[in-house]
Amino acid sequence: MHLAVLGVNHKSAPVELREKVSLDAERCRLISERLLDESVITEVIPVSTCNRTEIYVVSSRPEVGRKEVITSLAQVADVELRALEGCVYFHEGEKTVDHLYRVVSSLDSMVVGEAQILGQIKEAYHSAHKQETTSIMLNRLFRHALEVGKRVRTDTRIGENPVSVSSVAVEMVKKVYDDLEGRTALLLGAGKMSELTATHLIASGITNVIVSNRTFSRAQEMAQKFDGQPVAFNDLPDYLPLSDVVVCSTGAPHYVIRKGEVERALHKRHNKPIFFIDIAVPRDIDPGVNDVYNAFLYDIDDLNEVAAANAEEREKEARKAEKIIQQEVGNFSQWVSSLDAIPTITALREKAEGIKDSELEKTLKKLDGLSEKDANRVEAMATAIVNKILHAPTVELKKAANERGGYMYVESMRRLFGLNGTGKGKHRRDEHRSDD
Repeated sequence: MHLAVLGVNHKSAPVELREKVSLDAERCRLISERLLDESVITEVIPVSTCNRTEIYVVSSRPEVGRKEVITSLAQVADVELRALEGCVYFHEGEKTVDHLYRVVSSLDSMVVGEAQILGQIKEAYHSAHKQETTSIMLNRLFRHALEVGKRVRTDTRIGENPVSVSSVAVEMVKKVYDDLEGRTALLLGAGKMSELTATHLIASGITNVIVSNRTFSRAQEMAQKFDGQPVAFNDLPDYLPLSDVVVCSTGAPHYVIRKGEVERALHKRHNKPIFFIDIAVPRDIDPGVNDVYNAFLYDIDDLNEVAAANAEEREKEARKAEKIIQQEVGNFSQWVSSLDAIPTITALREKAEGIKDSELEKTLKKLDGLSEKDANRVEAMATAIVNKILHAPTVELKKAANERGGYMYVESMRRLFGLNGTGKGKHRRDEHRSDD
């Protein structure tokens, strides 16, 4: 029984290929069916997010499993096998466990510490479990992975301290306003950064959005996305006093908001604060605005500086997460080893007991006139012999289960004693779709 994962992510493949191999629910079902039809694959869980597509499998022959997984992915995604070959990564055994734990803890994400991946892995697992494409191994692996992800979130601060410019900007706004609900944001410029910052602001409680752009149709288009109000660029002085947060990203070669305009706007607001986010290069807002009472101005350099400091803090927390993952990988590996050893010990004892009972029955039939007391003594002696013979192999097998490569001892024991027809020997996939 071998764990493996094959995948592509933002580190291994360009976005054009990641788009092609992205798996929706139907594609996940198809690739799982294809792989489970292969005799070497016994369990499958596909995982697909915006930046990765991964397929976790349990197989009897990992070298064949890799071939089957990459071939099935190419067929389902309708891409050339050659295009995939140079962009996939493939991990086996303990490296598979380590990789999944890093993924679910967001250490393998484009943005370390991002929170969405834990929910995405949970959804992928539940979907696969519902479709009965998992069994003991992947059930245990993914449930443990979700626990690891939660532990990393709880025991470290990896998800704190935003690292994107837009999220940093929103955190800065929150330091000025305790509550953003009911407040108004004015977007000057309708570019991608303005849109992203507005999205974060709305998620944090901003309810009113005003959009102004030199091209009015573009302002209308963005305003529609946020159920906001488009206004003409020349009417900016009328709307500045209504705004609690101003986000500027126009690409203009000169300042579009000057100190005097801000002073007049604050006067009309009775000095209620305005938070300015200038993410344009060259800058849209006169730096002198920072000298105006209750005007708070942060430009792109300010935000990048905070983001870089926050990223450094996340990296420190990531190192703590690495230690947690290392420990938990060891715990899972011990479980895998014991999963092999315990059924083998049971099968060995059952076989020995069966031989003892059979031979004892034959012997007692030949010993006519043996008293019940003496018969019991013979049976006790036979039982003692079996126990003494099995004691050392049992102890050594349990010990080997916690050692690197312990499965080799288990496999040798099964072959030497002919145990592959019992216990953990040949089985049908359908018989092992139980939970761990």
